[in-house]
Amino acid sequence: QVQLVESGGGLVQPGGSLRLSCAASGIIFSMYSMAWYRQAPGKQRELVAGITRDTTTNYADSVKGRFTISRDNTKNTVYLQMNSLKPEDTAVYYCNARRLMIAYWGQGIQVTVSS
Repeated sequence: QVQLVESGGGLVQPGGSLRLSCAASGIIFSMYSMAWYRQAPGKQRELVAGITRDTTTNYADSVKGRFTISRDNTKNTVYLQMNSLKPEDTAVYYCNARRLMIAYWGQGIQVTVSS
């Protein structure tokens, strides 16, 4: 049974930081590309950041220079370090694992940026 469990979300003031974690089980983690997506109310789910098996990363333009994705294959975990948070970063953040035509999703975690 595949599980992706996100943690680290919450309420933060503008300009603050959060680190999201996604712990994977039931997959050979090192063989999967991992990504973080987010969905704000009334909007479509969008890619925030991705990291491949060989640790090549890509980011949405809106988060470049503020967010950093990383992975630890020894812990089967992917991280999203979010700095200089803005109110428009408020959304439910989802962890995604992908390999070939297979994709798995976490249940999502709320991030709220507000004063």
